[in-house]
Amino acid sequence: MAVLTKGKVKTCEQLLEEFTATPANPEKIVFSGIGERDVYNISAPFEDEGELVIAGRVESRDSEHSDVYFFVERDGEWVPREQAPVFALQDPFFTVIAGELVLGGVQIFPHPTQEGALGWRTVFYKGKSISGLQEFAKGPDGMKDLRLIELKDGSIGVLTRPQGEKGGRGKIGWTRISSLAGLTIDVIDEAPLLEGQFIEEEWGGANEPHLLANGLVGVLGHVANFDSEGNRHYYPMVFALNPETGEFSDIELIATRSHFLPGPSKRPDLIDVVFSGGLVRKPDGTADMYAGISDAEAQKITINDPFLQYER
Repeated sequence: MAVLTKGKVKTCEQLLEEFTATPANPEKIVFSGIGERDVYNISAPFEDEGELVIAGRVESRDSEHSDVYFFVERDGEWVPREQAPVFALQDPFFTVIAGELVLGGVQIFPHPTQEGALGWRTVFYKGKSISGLQEFAKGPDGMKDLRLIELKDGSIGVLTRPQGEKGGRGKIGWTRISSLAGLTIDVIDEAPLLEGQFIEEEWGGANEPHLLANGLVGVLGHVANFDSEGNRHYYPMVFALNPETGEFSDIELIATRSHFLPGPSKRPDLIDVVFSGGLVRKPDGTADMYAGISDAEAQKITINDPFLQYER
């Protein structure tokens, strides 16, 4: 398995200075059949019962209360799949573990102590297909960006993202479990952090882990910060992780907002937000990256496959 070298922690500013790639073919993904609502923070397309499906966050421009719909393509537009379930969640993601589809998303609820505020947690469902999804686990209150991946030996890698005392504004943790039955709040809370990925003023999270040909885990994620005016900046990034040793490579950016087409934003402070949804690796050495843009729409771009370097 490849040895991963790790340098010093890099800020968003340094990562931007080092970033030289030129993503291509920006394309807006057109959704219809959901009224005036926006669709953003989508998953990459995945196959379900012989058909490609995208899970997407659907919500009104002036609200945080969203639903996750499953969309299928019809005449160049993505429409809600007939008879598919709708979940009261944000930011959907998927993986396949032990032959079953695992879907997750963020559930919001009234904050237990702060009046008028919302709390959140990650909720997981599994089933043979979308139509059979049943809830099987919840993450700790206050944690988004929890992700799972089936490893070469059949065990399951768990990427966590605590905030607060342990994680500051948000850091990535890693642990392994032998089966989905082991996905407990204690296991998630106790996952060791990947130290030295983010400075204290910035934060990041995992969006979609990929099992690479050599057994490493390629992680598609995001790194983010605030500017002096309080605007948010989210950048899609990747790194590789050795599941046996916990070693990991330096973070690298793979795109910025400027590589996508102009479009609306949910609020002025969210213009420069790219939320990495998913990556479809292609045989020609490129990959299509699907992303939520400015918390208001979904787009995709073509990039050089960022995980090939870790498989060499």
